Amino acid sequence: MKNKMLITAAVTSALLAGIAATSAQAFDITGNIALVSDYRFRGISQTGEDAAVQGGLDASFESGFYIGTWASSVDFGDVDDGSGSYGTMEINYYGGWGTPIGDTDFSVDVGYMYYQYPGDTVDPTGDYEEFHVTGSWKDLSLGVIYSDDFYAETGKYMYYSGDYSMTIAEDFSIGLHAGYNDFDEAGFFATDTDTYADYSVTFGYTFKGVDLSVAWVGTDLDDVDCFDSSICDDTAVFSISKSL
Repeated sequence: MKNKMLITAAVTSALLAGIAATSAQAFDITGNIALVSDYRFRGISQTGEDAAVQGGLDASFESGFYIGTWASSVDFGDVDDGSGSYGTMEINYYGGWGTPIGDTDFSVDVGYMYYQYPGDTVDPTGDYEEFHVTGSWKDLSLGVIYSDDFYAETGKYMYYSGDYSMTIAEDFSIGLHAGYNDFDEAGFFATDTDTYADYSVTFGYTFKGVDLSVAWVGTDLDDVDCFDSSICDDTAVFSISKSL
C-alpha cells in the first residue's frame, strides 16, 4: 500500500503541474447525474443487481488536460464473519490528457484513476489505482488499462477494450463494447478463473436534454466461476441521466 500511495502522489503532482501550467487558459466545468437499474462494472454487478445513484464533476482545459471525480452507490454484501464492512460507496478520482493527432481523425488519451471505497474496513481494503492509454479513430476506440495492484491487493491486472458508437437517427444512438479482463491472481472469483470477457450493446435516446438508455450487458463467466452467479449473469440495464 505504501508503494501505491507513493505512485499516486507522483502522478497527482504531475497532473497538477500540467494543469497549473494551463491555469490561464479557458476551461469548462460539467457535471452529470444518473439513476441506473444496476451498476455493472466490466460486466459484473457492483450493487447486487439493485439500482444505483451516480454522479460526477469534470473540468477540461484547452490544452487537453482534464480532471474529475465520479461516485456511485455500491453493495458488495456482508462480510461473513462480521469483521467489517465493504462500504456502500465508490468514489473515483481521475486526470489525464487527450489530444487529436495532427489534422486527422485520430486521437490519443492517457490518464490515471484512483478508486476509493469509503467505509471499507475489511483488510485489505478495496482501494486501488489504474493507468490507461486509449487510441481513437472517428467513432472507434481501443484501450489498455493497467493496475499495479488491483482491488483488495489482488495483484497486477490488465484490461483490453474496444468501443464503437454511432448515431443511427436523430436523438438515437447505439454503442458496442467488448472487453477482456486478465488477473495476475487466479481465484479472484469463486474458481481458478483468471481471465474473462465482457460485452455490452447500448441503445440511447435523448429527450429534452435527458438521456435514456437500455443496455444488454454480459460476460462469458459460467455460474460456477462466480461466487454469486447472479451478479455475473447477462442482463438488461436501464438508465436515465442528465448532463449539467
